[in-house]
Amino acid sequence: MGSPSISYGKEILEFAPKLKQVTEEVLFDDIWQRKELLLRERSIITLTALASLGRLEQLPYHIDLSKTHGLNDDELVEIFTHLAFYAGWPAAVSAITRVQDC
Repeated sequence: MGSPSISYGKEILEFAPKLKQVTEEVLFDDIWQRKELLLRERSIITLTALASLGRLEQLPYHIDLSKTHGLNDDELVEIFTHLAFYAGWPAAVSAITRVQDC
């Protein structure tokens, strides 16, 4: 996969070059590349973690990335609908709104 274009928080990553470096080299070039999980599965885990924790600012980037890993809007809505029972309705509705916006 290599490092995807890191567009979210670009200004912050440019301001913090070490954070940018470890994000690209460790997170995307190492963690995301491990063979034990498919990229699709890693996207689902990431999306549900972000939505559950209310990290909505990061969701659009990861929604777009998940689509490159084979997820579609119907699947994303289903993931967040399922999540509503574990993380709460507000988390699910906020996440689905981000899917609708992407």
